[in-house]
Amino acid sequence: MQVDKQVSTEIDANVPTAARMYDYYLGGKDNYAADRAAVGELDKVVPSTRRLALNNRRFLQRVVRTLSEDYGIRQFLDHGSGLPTQDNVHQVAQRIDPESRVVYVDNDPMVLVHGRALLDQNDRTAVIHADMRATEEIFSHPDTRRLLDLTQPVAVLFNSVFHCIPDSDTDGPQAVVRRVTERLAPGSYAVMCQLVSEDAEVRKFVTDFMDQATQGHWGRVREPKDVEALFGDMDILDPGLVEVSTWRPDTEVAPRQLTDEWIEFGGLGRLR
Repeated sequence: MQVDKQVSTEIDANVPTAARMYDYYLGGKDNYAADRAAVGELDKVVPSTRRLALNNRRFLQRVVRTLSEDYGIRQFLDHGSGLPTQDNVHQVAQRIDPESRVVYVDNDPMVLVHGRALLDQNDRTAVIHADMRATEEIFSHPDTRRLLDLTQPVAVLFNSVFHCIPDSDTDGPQAVVRRVTERLAPGSYAVMCQLVSEDAEVRKFVTDFMDQATQGHWGRVREPKDVEALFGDMDILDPGLVEVSTWRPDTEVAPRQLTDEWIEFGGLGRLR
């Protein structure tokens, strides 16, 4: 069944969103009482979530820097980008090469408002208000066509977003990855990670809690094997698929995930 990908332009402060909860975990100010209350309830069962969110943000910054410095990537398409915070994708990439181009995609109306305000003076960066599953809409958008040359390698980012969408033959994570990657040139890259747990009770609690809290805007907490399947026949770059705080850490004393009731699991793949 095709999922309705219509996105709302109205901000509902009474219904938590994953983007605003993530913003609160990162110390941001773009969140409401409902988001903070949901975080409080979540922390009772999975208390490592704040550290997990911070480590995930650091992973995103490291992987973008690696793509820019080591692999020469100058084009980025960030699905489910979330609210702007310090050291966004375009800031990391454009420090290395000011000509780097970034397209952000998110369906949260607050992301659109804040993102466009921040990026108004940057003509090499754009924010598209769309569901990450709306592949045709995203790739045909004027800003995507203006900024991204699909005959050249692109890095597509699915950073901590697939747990927000349910399984589906047409719109689940594997279908989305397939639709996106088939449009990319060989030598492109995919960054993918999501929340996983080996504990069935944790998976069920978080999935049910977030589905209820966000009024259905949630998928499920999965297992590491589900993330591995997303990469298909891509070449997985070192150090492989891992808990993300251990992915090419900047130093030996970099922050690590302290508990493992759930973790952010993933890595970097290269299209053949």
